[in-house]
Amino acid sequence: MLKSSKIWVYAFGCRSNLYESEALAGELISRGASITDNVDGCDVALIVSCSVTAVADKKCRQAVRKARREFDSRRKFGIVAVCGCWAQGLDASEAQKMGIDILVGNRLKHLLPDSLEKTAASLSASGGKNFIDLRRNVMERFWDSLSLERPLLRTRAFLKIQEGCDHFCSYCVIPYLRGRSTSRQLEDVLTEARRIVEHGCREIVLTGTHLGMYGRDNSSHDGGLAELVGKLSGIPGLTRLRLGSLEPFTLDAELLSALAESQIFCRHLHLPMQSGDDAVLARMKRGHKADDFVRVCDLAREALSDDLHISSDVMVAFPGEDGAAFENTLKMMDKVRLGRVHVFPYSPRKGTVAEKFPNRIPHKTASERVKSAITLGESLLERYSSRFVGQNLSVLIEESDGEGSFTGYARNFISAAVRSSSEIKSGTEINAHMTEYSGGKLRGAIS
Repeated sequence: MLKSSKIWVYAFGCRSNLYESEALAGELISRGASITDNVDGCDVALIVSCSVTAVADKKCRQAVRKARREFDSRRKFGIVAVCGCWAQGLDASEAQKMGIDILVGNRLKHLLPDSLEKTAASLSASGGKNFIDLRRNVMERFWDSLSLERPLLRTRAFLKIQEGCDHFCSYCVIPYLRGRSTSRQLEDVLTEARRIVEHGCREIVLTGTHLGMYGRDNSSHDGGLAELVGKLSGIPGLTRLRLGSLEPFTLDAELLSALAESQIFCRHLHLPMQSGDDAVLARMKRGHKADDFVRVCDLAREALSDDLHISSDVMVAFPGEDGAAFENTLKMMDKVRLGRVHVFPYSPRKGTVAEKFPNRIPHKTASERVKSAITLGESLLERYSSRFVGQNLSVLIEESDGEGSFTGYARNFISAAVRSSSEIKSGTEINAHMTEYSGGKLRGAIS
């Protein structure tokens, strides 16, 4: 009953959500639906939700209201389906009041296409629909059987290999919403990777909630992330391999060795720092100290070259973070020579340990610290990127502005704008000579 339906698929948040949105879109297309990137005129709104911060929750609510307004304006009985982290924690009665028709929790997203078929059939037969609530205890270790036939929405293909987290940082709600750590079977990952490459995709980005724990939670698994990197590196036609976010303590000697030996691993690692102050890190329950983070960054550069791009996440205004602690974070950002930095303020999450911590930081102070950290991050990214001015870099083209300029990413995950007198197709990897860094991008022309 989805044949000829127009479905708006909108994903918030992490790379795992991006993977899941593509996998769902591919399955819906196989059932005769078409995917649209705009809610206007759609028959179904499918929202892949996030709940990492209060802002993420707010954006999910706004997306639901946007879809409902669109359907109401056309007096159409459209379907609103929400899955993912926000859906996992949402009260069922609240969901119905908001106009959500289908609510699907984590690890059950593979059931969503059938639920849409069922609801569409009900609408066609009687003009009515029943609220569907598909959620279960995510603390059980089981795998959601979504798979990606081919990348539909992006030049790079995200490939999800791990789900959940056993770490339970004091501020983080995600382990409660995504559940315990579970790894995908090695052969399933390799099969999907080969299929992606056969469809012409050159770059794969491995994703997971706690990626570095891949293979450590499953006694029947053949090996960990290091072994997987080695096997993926041997797939013909795959020229770029990236890792999503890695917790610093999972970047061990075995994994660094595998990355160094890989001919296709792109020299970029995203290692969440969160804070550079030992007292704050202890309250966060991060499991490491500031000097441990410095040591990991040093070991990574020693194994993978000094040109390694280390990007990071930095949380400011955590309860009890005084001025000195914040200064320690800024100093640490500079000391470890970060490149791209994602800065965000602490956001209390219901049910977490930190929700009850005293000494909350005033909003004005938090905003000022965010701005200061962002400013430093921009300076650090420019400092790192500028070292490549005058060099030739490989760039995987993603978009064109229609006026002879093409944008994409260098292998070190720095955005690049390349001038060319001839057309360059999206997904083409070209060599370009970089002449300057400005506006957050390296800029140059085909060499």
